[in-house]
Amino acid sequence: QVQLVESGGGLVQPGGSLRLSCAASGSIFSINVMGWYRQTLGKQRDLVASIVSGGSANYADSAKARFTISRDIAKNTVYLQMNTLKPEDTAVYYCNVAGLRQSGTSFDSWGQGTQVIVSS
Repeated sequence: QVQLVESGGGLVQPGGSLRLSCAASGSIFSINVMGWYRQTLGKQRDLVASIVSGGSANYADSAKARFTISRDIAKNTVYLQMNTLKPEDTAVYYCNVAGLRQSGTSFDSWGQGTQVIVSS
């Protein structure tokens, strides 16, 4: 019973910035990994960035120089700061969080998706 709610998407011009947020709620005991994926029409859903419980982050090559993933542990929230946005960043961005419920069972939850459009 873990739910993710995403926000922060929208329309931005090339070179602009957006900050995506994803808040997890429910019977969460611990979080092992939080990540952001993106998907365009007719394409598979690909990892953009992830962050593990220890704080180490991983980025796709297309994102590592421009994007920053971070988290607020107290709020069970993960962020994706996106700078120097390009038209090819246009996609629906999905949050993913995996960990353990209070019951001891594992969870792997997805957000509803938030649209990012980079266009002049």
